[in-house]
Amino acid sequence: MENHTPIPADKSLLAAIDLGSNSFRLEIGRLDSGHIERVEYLKEAVRQGGGLDEDRNLTPEAIERGLKCLARFGERLKGFDAAHVRAVATQTLREANNREVFTKLAKKTLGFDVEVISGVEEARLIYQGVSRFLPQSNEKRLVIDIGGRSTEFILGQGFTAHHTASLHVGSVAWSLKHFASGEFTEKAFTRAEIAAESIFETLGAHFNPQQWDVAYGASGTVGAVADVLAQYGRPIDTVTKEGLHWLREELLNTKHVEKLKLLGLKEDRKPVIAGGLAILIGIFDYFQIETLHVAKGALRHGLLYDMVARENAMLDIRNASVLRLARKFDVDETHANTVAEVADTLFDKISADIQFESGEQQAHARKLHWVALLHEIGRKYKQIITIEDGVINGGFGSAVLEFMADHGYAVQIKRLGIPDTFVEHGSPEELYAMLGLDATGIVRTMEQIFELKKAERFTI
Repeated sequence: MENHTPIPADKSLLAAIDLGSNSFRLEIGRLDSGHIERVEYLKEAVRQGGGLDEDRNLTPEAIERGLKCLARFGERLKGFDAAHVRAVATQTLREANNREVFTKLAKKTLGFDVEVISGVEEARLIYQGVSRFLPQSNEKRLVIDIGGRSTEFILGQGFTAHHTASLHVGSVAWSLKHFASGEFTEKAFTRAEIAAESIFETLGAHFNPQQWDVAYGASGTVGAVADVLAQYGRPIDTVTKEGLHWLREELLNTKHVEKLKLLGLKEDRKPVIAGGLAILIGIFDYFQIETLHVAKGALRHGLLYDMVARENAMLDIRNASVLRLARKFDVDETHANTVAEVADTLFDKISADIQFESGEQQAHARKLHWVALLHEIGRKYKQIITIEDGVINGGFGSAVLEFMADHGYAVQIKRLGIPDTFVEHGSPEELYAMLGLDATGIVRTMEQIFELKKAERFTI
């Protein structure tokens, strides 16, 4: 990867990091009118998928390669808000027994958490990314993503994934297993294709050809194969059965990876092209595909749009919480909306001469609007007892009331339940312990019951 001079981070930017089995990718985008425009894209061939030892631990060399790449990504992401960055790892770290060792080092190096996601979640995010770059239609889609150590299959329509699957077959793993010597032979290809198809048989009836109209291929292997085929006169962004068998013959004629010279094939893709091609041929045969269209979106794009969706969903939940609380206390909604509109207008006027950070003005405006809607509660009641603290999907209205009480409103707020601060920063294990639901708490409760029963026996 080329050296990139760090650019001061814009607070409106989002960043997604995909720690794949073959490559690590960083995508930085800016949300604009519902779409995310690319600002920067970085990619490094790290090949962690080939760095698992016989005990299924990442080797020190594989860890070092990954950390060096993340250090460069981390330099680019300096100044980014943690809420605007999401880094995920896939099949290699799902398999690695020492994944926690790597993720702790990765967090320290990158500066942000690294999450090891499930295969099903990976498939969902891939579909989210792919669907954003396709024309909206009612077509039923089969989306396939051949990664380094796993392949994801998704059936979906529009922006919704209906069925997902993740199988342990990938370009890095298959190349190491069937083409480890670097030789391309008919026997090796046949074995690799049959082995892949035997795994696809576990997909079940959901994925038979009657369940989808158009097939799309996302990311690495599919894109690499399509690039080569286009250089030799095939349609752009398209993979056909004829093209796959032509490429297979080219590899067989070359005989060895060191002699492989194909237009459009990048150097970092050569060591894993045979394994990826065998899997792709197996997919075409199993799914009876004649033409596979190359999709523009990928996992990293799904991560970006997922961050936006989560933020919007949280706003919707907060708005609903405030409105529900207003109705609970019989607030005059017409009057409350009038107060909120006046407050919004005044804030807009005074904001014209204030220099806000990106997103800061909107955040203050939302908070003012919520307080204005609940203004009447603060004047109507002297004391409110809330037991909603810590309820992630329902406690936000109470949090606004607490904010009001802390900023000059006469109403007193008595807090019952688990504190908000715990829910925001505690772990489930700490919560169970606090409530006496961990092993120690349960044993203690049982001891108390037995002591009580013993006392009752003696009393009798």
